[in-house]
Amino acid sequence: MAADARNQVTDEPGTRTVRTETDARPSAVARPGTPGPAAPAPQLSDPRPPDAPEPAAAAAPVPVPLPDAAGPRDAVTRLQAHGCWYPSANADGTEAAFICDRGGVPQLWAGPVDTAEVRLLDSSPDPVKEVSWSPDGRWIAYTAAPGGGEHTRVLCVRPDGTGRRILAGADPGSTAYLGCWTHDGSAVAVTVASPPGPAHPELTGPTATDSEPAGVPLAPDWADRHGHATLLGGARYDTGQRPTPPPVDLTAAQAPAVRSGGGLSAYLVDPDGQASPALLATETHAATLRVCDLSRDGTLALLRRGPRGRREAVVRRTADSATTCTVPVADGDPWIGRFSPDGLTLWLRSNADREFAALFAVALDADGEPRERSVVAEREAQELELLAMAHDGRTAVLVWNAQGAGELELVETFPARPTPDNTGPARPVSLPHEVVTRVVAAGPGRMLLALSGSQRRPGVWWAHEGVSLLRTPWSSLDEDAVPPGRPPVSPVPLRLTARDGLPLSGWYYRAPGRAPAEPAPCVIHLHGGPEEQERPVFNPLYHELLGRGLDIFAPDVRGSSGHGRSFVDADLGTGRFAALDDVADCTAHAVTAGPADPTRLAVMGRSYGGYLTFASLVWHPDLFRTGVAVCGMSDLLTFFAGTEPWLAESAAHKYGHPERDRALLHALSPMNRVDALRVPLLAVHGEHDTNVPPGESDQFVRAARDRGIPAELLALRDEGHDFLRADNRRLFRRAAADWLERHLGG
Repeated sequence: MAADARNQVTDEPGTRTVRTETDARPSAVARPGTPGPAAPAPQLSDPRPPDAPEPAAAAAPVPVPLPDAAGPRDAVTRLQAHGCWYPSANADGTEAAFICDRGGVPQLWAGPVDTAEVRLLDSSPDPVKEVSWSPDGRWIAYTAAPGGGEHTRVLCVRPDGTGRRILAGADPGSTAYLGCWTHDGSAVAVTVASPPGPAHPELTGPTATDSEPAGVPLAPDWADRHGHATLLGGARYDTGQRPTPPPVDLTAAQAPAVRSGGGLSAYLVDPDGQASPALLATETHAATLRVCDLSRDGTLALLRRGPRGRREAVVRRTADSATTCTVPVADGDPWIGRFSPDGLTLWLRSNADREFAALFAVALDADGEPRERSVVAEREAQELELLAMAHDGRTAVLVWNAQGAGELELVETFPARPTPDNTGPARPVSLPHEVVTRVVAAGPGRMLLALSGSQRRPGVWWAHEGVSLLRTPWSSLDEDAVPPGRPPVSPVPLRLTARDGLPLSGWYYRAPGRAPAEPAPCVIHLHGGPEEQERPVFNPLYHELLGRGLDIFAPDVRGSSGHGRSFVDADLGTGRFAALDDVADCTAHAVTAGPADPTRLAVMGRSYGGYLTFASLVWHPDLFRTGVAVCGMSDLLTFFAGTEPWLAESAAHKYGHPERDRALLHALSPMNRVDALRVPLLAVHGEHDTNVPPGESDQFVRAARDRGIPAELLALRDEGHDFLRADNRRLFRRAAADWLERHLGG
């Protein structure tokens, strides 16, 4: 259930609440062409009967001032190995705001692009996930996760660290995330949600918000403490301190499928607080809703909505809330496109009616109605995964996925001598690292890129368009990514064919110090998503395992991205059984082509990869010697009952509907086959994970121990679905490596 692990982003959240009176007040942030009060927008897609009542928007956000939290010029405790990512530039491109974990947790920093003088803008311990500098340069908006969990809030701060305030998501249990700025910088779009309906305690037992892993009530200030992760051994299970939830018949008619909620509302919010929020759109039972762009005159909005595998770009008029255009778009980066400066062309990253995403141009009339749609840039068997536009809107920056590596090129969208497809020739830009995770404009003729590769931690690079890239001085401080004498291992690609003929591939990491043909203990590592893709980037976990003498094979089983839409959809419904076979086929290939030792194999993965780990241990019980499942689902029915409503909406397309497909979900659940488990297991989970509730790991570990199988649970304090704090990440890597080394005899 992970989303884009490169920075992030999981499916955006949402739920449904009653709209407040402030929604109807005139708003200074209403754009030209929308005189008077901001018009409430009807939901974008509505499965209800025609006579059903109108959907209610989530309550409009109310800005909340906060004490200034700018920190010292440098963090008090600085990591030797850190990274910088998710840059956003000011209007003239001379400064950038970015995320950096040099202080031990991802925090908001800013500074000039050409010096090492940076400043910490928010010293709070809440991890920062997204950053966006306003076009007028007055504000920096960002999202942060209170307590390290999955619910986020949108904040803003002045570039000098003053004026910090919460724009949306201040209420306990609510969540909000960023959209785009208006082009004049007077307002920023946010999508907001209120707390969903209650979870079902009979399914999950005590939650991490009100109890320790052993059922002991937490101190009132638990969320503010710097907690330590705890490795739970046998005593915590054997003493009976933790009450076992009563059995529940999930096949009963009254058994709940998902929690209530799932509505999303998008607003324009004035960071100065001079105007009331203006409602742009609302949608019930939503998987995602993000405002990606507004036309320069404010008359059109570009929205991204829909569940995984079925995303859509929606053009909506702000004057009358009418939807004028809908185009399918690819998964992955949520920033799917931009309007041209005159608002008559929409540039989109889309895979409509095709296997791989390409650059589309959608011609619009003055009312936003589509006139024609054409593909203006495409590559055979390569996905367009990132799209950015220069500040003047006349140059597109395209990043293509070439078998896992990134290739960047610039395309003039309004060249001086127009070609038949209305774009100029592509100009490639050489990259110093394998993968681009973000591209943003940085003033006239300049751009910022976040890059990652197999040899270094993520960094930020600056360049004039078409000129060689220069690493920003402040992100050059991450040189010491690994201890001296242990350079990172560059992987080699492996290709194979699944038992049903589907081509598969992955990356093999060979532990240093072994002869080429010497069999080695090997960890089959499975990524999340399942729509993520294994990329050749530096992974501290891999570095830790390789240093213990363990080889790693990291494959893309069916359902992964980067290999075409048919490959992504190949695991839908009953196709997931074939994905489980893919794990066994990839493992066999690691033995024959690795070379991995067939007697010393382990399986490990996070999120959906954690599910595959649980499942592989019970579907292929004699193949592996041990497993490490991280934030994985062990029972798809209890997962749907306990996860966030917006994730349930999105996951139903991938796994099966929790009501209509209960038999399939039951058959696909590792808990249904736990009697087949034969080998020791380590489960790892963040205690604040609301994407995949911690009970998913807990119930599998309990079941293993009940059957006499050694099993332990590592519960990480102050972490959600992604582990973001440096001390917890180190503990996780060390615990996983210790476990695998002990059981594989590396």
